[in-house]
Amino acid sequence: MAGHSQYSNIMHRKGRQDAKRAKIFSKIGREITVAAKLGGADPGGNPRLRAAILWGREESMPNDRIKKAIETAIGGASGADYENVRYEGYGPGGVAIIVEGLTNNRNRTAGEIRSNFSKYGGNMGETNSVSFMFDHVGLIVYKADKASADAMFEAAVECGADNCESGAEFHEITCPLDDFAAVRDALEAKFGEPEKAAFVWKPNVMAEVTEDQAQTILKLIDVLEDNDDVQIVTTNFSVSDEIMERLMAS
Repeated sequence: MAGHSQYSNIMHRKGRQDAKRAKIFSKIGREITVAAKLGGADPGGNPRLRAAILWGREESMPNDRIKKAIETAIGGASGADYENVRYEGYGPGGVAIIVEGLTNNRNRTAGEIRSNFSKYGGNMGETNSVSFMFDHVGLIVYKADKASADAMFEAAVECGADNCESGAEFHEITCPLDDFAAVRDALEAKFGEPEKAAFVWKPNVMAEVTEDQAQTILKLIDVLEDNDDVQIVTTNFSVSDEIMERLMAS
């Protein structure tokens, strides 16, 4: 059974979301606005804002929309009145699911998320009911052709990262949250802007599931991500590459 990396999951998700471009831009814009409101409008001194802007570039979000989202925070417009929320629960096959969102109505969002879990055979739990199965870390991703696996690993460790895993397509560097900005800046000075730099929940234990369970889990993820208040959905499910390819093609 093969697990799928955090970034691989992100790339699969991106493929499914291509038809939802306007909704993605709305989510990114909200994240940029909240990040700028909480930490200031200068990306250089605001890791969360910088990560949000990078997310926007990854999704080809127009620069004027990024700028407008920052200006919304500076101007104190009503669009900035959102708060961070996190929901945790289990899906089919005992898969752990973390849902991160931004909402201006906690009761509405919680009710909708709970309903989504129930509809697809899952169960929403209390905060921290599944987060122990994940490590909350900084993730920095570079394309494989940026450097050899050894060179990237050496650079990452020198910068203060915990680990660097290299595959055929990407180098994935992880580091403690507190060291995220320093590690990212040091790697950026050496290799240029990364493909992705963000805080993520990285599974420390995987849940192997059947093809039918995986299909239901993917439907649940899609429904959750379709919610305007949901920003990111992370799971620890694991299936073979062959099954995943079939599911993504269907």
